[in-house]
Amino acid sequence: MGVFYLRKGFVRLYNISADGKELSLIIFKPEDIFPLMWAINNTSNNHYVEAMTAVELWRCPKNQFVSFLKENPEVFFTLMQGMLIRFDALLERMEQLVFGNAYQKIASIVYLCCERFGVLEGTNMVIPLSLTHRDIASLIGVTRETVSIEIKKLEKKKILEYRGRLVVVRDAKRLRRESLLTIEY
Repeated sequence: MGVFYLRKGFVRLYNISADGKELSLIIFKPEDIFPLMWAINNTSNNHYVEAMTAVELWRCPKNQFVSFLKENPEVFFTLMQGMLIRFDALLERMEQLVFGNAYQKIASIVYLCCERFGVLEGTNMVIPLSLTHRDIASLIGVTRETVSIEIKKLEKKKILEYRGRLVVVRDAKRLRRESLLTIEY
């Protein structure tokens, strides 16, 4: 085992319930480092990891990684910033899972993927990994069929479309308004 730096591609961290349902917890993107909880806190990792695309991973032994962080506090600070961004996204996902209906949950998770992975192409944001309806269902705990129904609503409103297997967000501001992510405190 070791600490991995994702040089290229996308990897998901997920778990499977006793009745066989998958729940995707995190999608790692290029330049992400994992498993940090194990590396820094020695927390057991009881999750599965799966490449979603072709990947290039670099591996570092845990003790060397921790030593490097201790000797380079600016790198640790940068790593902490990324962890806090991911923690904020996790809090948003918790809100949408608890408070939202299926439509809002789907709009929220697609918006979060757009925000985290999206690549600007003209006025559109393209999510550069295949996000199937099954993948989206796994991210928010609904059925694939429900995702298909709700995605059709977003397509009819011309908020998003599929280009092959890629999600193209045509109106990110409107997608955010359709989600629960507009809650202000």
